[in-house]
Amino acid sequence: MRGRTVFRMVGFLCMVFSSTMLLPILVSLWTADGEIGHLSISLLVMFVSGLSLYLLSVGPRTDLRRRDGFLAVALFWFLLGLLGVAPFFFGLELPFIDALFESVSGLTTTGATVISGLDRLPPSILIYRQELQWFGGMGLIVLAVAIMPILGIGGMSIYRAEVPGPMKEEKMTPRLKQSARLLWTLYLGLTIACALAYWAAGMTPFDALAHSFSTVSTGGFSTHDASMAYFDSFRIESVATVFMLLGGINFSVHYLALRQQSIATYLRDTEVRVFLIVIFVAVAFTGLVLHLDGHHDSWLQAFRGASFEVVSVITSTGYGVANFSLWPLFLPTLMIFISFVGGCGGSTAGGMKVMRVLVLAKLGYREIIRLPHPRSIVPVKVGGRVLNEKTLQAIWGFFAVYVMTFVILMLSMMAVGLDQLSAFSAVATCMNNLGPGLGQVAETFGNVSDGVKLIAVVAMLLGRLEIFTILVLLQPAFWHR
Repeated sequence: MRGRTVFRMVGFLCMVFSSTMLLPILVSLWTADGEIGHLSISLLVMFVSGLSLYLLSVGPRTDLRRRDGFLAVALFWFLLGLLGVAPFFFGLELPFIDALFESVSGLTTTGATVISGLDRLPPSILIYRQELQWFGGMGLIVLAVAIMPILGIGGMSIYRAEVPGPMKEEKMTPRLKQSARLLWTLYLGLTIACALAYWAAGMTPFDALAHSFSTVSTGGFSTHDASMAYFDSFRIESVATVFMLLGGINFSVHYLALRQQSIATYLRDTEVRVFLIVIFVAVAFTGLVLHLDGHHDSWLQAFRGASFEVVSVITSTGYGVANFSLWPLFLPTLMIFISFVGGCGGSTAGGMKVMRVLVLAKLGYREIIRLPHPRSIVPVKVGGRVLNEKTLQAIWGFFAVYVMTFVILMLSMMAVGLDQLSAFSAVATCMNNLGPGLGQVAETFGNVSDGVKLIAVVAMLLGRLEIFTILVLLQPAFWHR
């Protein structure tokens, strides 16, 4: 275990993270909202913490092995969650547990909140919340890979531990550094395009920038308590829907589409096709139920609401133009189940990922076929490619651990006082990085106990890092030489 190298790298990244305070400080200076002192203290705390960790770990440069990557990623996200507390703790004077919840929710792009009265908050704090999600969306670790040569540290082990999705061995370009830079170029380009589109659709420049951060990152934080319903604009909802979809699609596919200059690239990708089919079916079914139940007066209103909410939920963004927990019949529970599917691997979306769900369905179908023919060999194919047994076992293992972890967290929430429905949706919305839930957590986590909030923090981190990155650290063999 190369502990010194790991701590030096994490210290450097914490110093880089302190730069996130620069934009809020500029906003505070521009708007004179009185937060400049609190934000400056926050920047100092972040930078000094990172610098201290870096200086205490100075030593010979060594490359990281794969297991070092798991430790670095887990440690980095844990420290980032703690450091991100500062503006909420000093500026808004939130209790520490609430500030920690808000910080981790932002960084993991969950979008759940304990804060009410967003419309009255200082603009600098609002932009900080949005910026947290933007950095967390693609993952600061991937950014770090692009600048890793500064430290003389190889980054492939970090990339495997951080990037979401089952196909972690694949890279867009042969050199990882180029891949990371390309990811962030695409990410930045989409964010700029989203901000300009929001502005053209009628948002103020501040709201346009703020919401572009949380749309492309599929985070879901808003500068208003009413979320997207505040604007009551079909054009703004349309912009949000398009960019939530783009954020939920594998960024490698975006790269190929740009290189080939063809939209057909998206339809040739199996995962994207399944993703779009699931959305189409869910929108059609939800809109039909909403209209037939009389929840909306017209077909247009029903499908407008259904389209936005389904895309928002399946991409784990969590924006709302309506409170889906108040929808009729089984639709609220359906929305929660849709969040388990999530977006594509290699996207900013949460959930189990479309590819895993697709492979699990194919594995189930294979077992049905093999029951009457136990000696038959039935390969599992995705996009014409046969998946090897190692990949299939990894996906089965992920699903099994996901279910067991979900059950343990749900029972834990019930043990500290949450009712069954609220506990189920709270764990689902946190592990899938969605945000809104049902029951007591339909709109906010502000009214639940500190115990529930701490369990939710664990669930959000497990979901963002896809469980194994954290659970592997609990294995005794991990720490053996």
